[in-house]
Amino acid sequence: MAVDAALEDLVRPAAFLSVFVAMAVWEIFAPKRAQSTSRSSRWPSNLGIVALNSVLVRAVFPLTAVAWADTIAQQGFGLLNLLAVPSLGAAIAAFVLLDLAIYLQHRLFHAVPAFWRLHRMHHADTEFDVTNGLRFHPLEIGLSMLIKFAVIAALGAPAWSVLVFEIVLNATSIFNHANVRLPGTVDRVLRLWVVTPDMHRVHHSVLPLETNSNFGFNLPWWDRWFGTYRAQPRDGHTNMRIGLPQFRDPKWLRLDRMLVQPWIKPDSDKI
Repeated sequence: MAVDAALEDLVRPAAFLSVFVAMAVWEIFAPKRAQSTSRSSRWPSNLGIVALNSVLVRAVFPLTAVAWADTIAQQGFGLLNLLAVPSLGAAIAAFVLLDLAIYLQHRLFHAVPAFWRLHRMHHADTEFDVTNGLRFHPLEIGLSMLIKFAVIAALGAPAWSVLVFEIVLNATSIFNHANVRLPGTVDRVLRLWVVTPDMHRVHHSVLPLETNSNFGFNLPWWDRWFGTYRAQPRDGHTNMRIGLPQFRDPKWLRLDRMLVQPWIKPDSDKI
């Protein structure tokens, strides 16, 4: 089933803004951690990179992921089309397999030094809040789009399933990066079905063993099944340090500095 471009242009921004505002308000009234770096010194750059990425994606990619899925469906390409999987089964399979692809891509971006150079900008923030889930280098965004397009083509993912996946992935990325407090019982139940803030916060620890765990963005199952799950940070959520050792100077919070981070030497803060 084709997805109207106007519908996508309406639904995706509306969902994004609704979740972002809701989580930002939640952070104000029920924060998990006290923050030592003010929002005024972080949010302009973090939101600025979102605006820059949005403009660049529109300029570089003539099709959205949803429009690309429509194109693939019209040609009858992809495994799900070749196997003639019923529409509901194809949609569910595409959603789950796209999420698995995101998990594997995330692990790849940690394992391959050249990719880590791009991805570490996401980890260089010294705080963990709702804007951190949006902070990705433009080159990583471009590479992620190419990988997503390849997976959609290989699967023959239904366009409406891709739309749902994009909306849910954006929403869960904002949710699981939020600095919000959840009761322990609620967190334990939720993380059986979705990556929670307490689960993903471990991934942003300054400790390498914790940074290389909890790679999931949406579904939490992959970390458990592939042995990368870590339930809690060593130092507890309120005392753990967030970020990377070489990017703790406040100058790295500036947008221009964020953009040059891939060219900084791995164990230094200099080019």
